[in-house]
Formats: sequence, structure tokens, C-alpha cells
Amino acid sequence: MTHRDRFEAVYDAYYPAIHQYAARRTSSPDDTADVISETFLTAWRRIGDVPEGERALLWLYGVARRVLANQQRGASRRAGLAERLRDELAADRPVRPVDLEYVRAAFDELPERDREVMALAHWEGLSSEQIAKVLGCTAVAARTRLHRARKRLAAALERQTSMTIAMGEA
Repeated sequence: MTHRDRFEAVYDAYYPAIHQYAARRTSSPDDTADVISETFLTAWRRIGDVPEGERALLWLYGVARRVLANQQRGASRRAGLAERLRDELAADRPVRPVDLEYVRAAFDELPERDREVMALAHWEGLSSEQIAKVLGCTAVAARTRLHRARKRLAAALERQTSMTIAMGEA
């Protein structure tokens, strides 16, 4: 199998998963396309390093994760402004527990590290062992991170509930 054949096989097999991964973590179709193209460009350049089978998908998730991190570092000022605007908008509009906004607000309270491990587990449906490969840590560390992230999300949801109840009583 030539390098081109190998790349085409990897691309055909894993493009949909990488597209979903990127789309869930970016705010625009252009950003999603950038993550996908950079991820597969890396795969093309390093096709000899791409593992076989399901491990190829985990390798691609790891590359996509690093591409996203690079994008985020490059856009830190824009992200800071967006965060301030989100905070101002959230202060103007109470969050109701029945809204998806309620869950989104709690999720957004989490540190980036917690959001990423939760997304890998619940959006991508990865096991702790698979998450460990994407994050470059041990399976025990991945399970621990996921457990702690879930606890922090539960606490954030509780804060959202308390805030909503307090606003309703005022």
C-alpha cells in the first residue's frame, strides 16, 4: 500500500469523526474546516506515524486537539472579549433550569481541561482508555480527571439551580 493509499484509507474512515470532533469545539464552519484540514495535513505529512485500526482515530483526535489548542492560543484576546460578553449577557438574562442554557452555563463554568475530558467521554463516546490515549496520560489519570470533572459539573449545576431559585424568590 502506498503512502497515498494509506492516507486515503485513513481519511475516508475517520473524516466524519474528526469533522464532528472539530465542529463541536469550534464556533464557525471556517474554524471547523481549519481544524480538519490541519489535522489531515499532519496525517499526510506523518502517515508513517499514524497507527493502524482504531488507534488511528485516537491519534487523529490527539492531533486535532493540539490544532485546536494552537488556534485557541492564537485567539486568546478574542476569547477574552467573548467571555466578558457572555458574562454580561448571562447577567441580563436569567437562566431557567428547563433550558439547555442552564446546562450550557454550568458546562461553561468548568475549566477547559474538565470540558475537554467531559466532551471526549460524552460527545465522542470514548472510554477512559481511549481518552488517555488522546490526552497523552494513563487510563487511571483519565478516569480520575473524568470523575473530578463530573463532580465539578454537578456542583456547577447545583449553583445554577440555587441561583435560579434565589432569583425566583426575589
